[in-house]
Amino acid sequence: MFAHNHPTGNSTPSNADIRITKRLEAALNTVDISVLDHIIFGKGESASLKQLKHF
Repeated sequence: MFAHNHPTGNSTPSNADIRITKRLEAALNTVDISVLDHIIFGKGESASLKQLKHF
């Protein structure tokens, strides 16, 4: 599981967030490690890339 915050307060995943998550998932899959989720925290909100089906 990965997590980070967006200082702007908007938890919407950026294209860069989605790209890095997919790259990390692919790299970790080569050593049989599964990425459970990537959570982005904003001001009073959060977004799950898994729930949003970005990977």
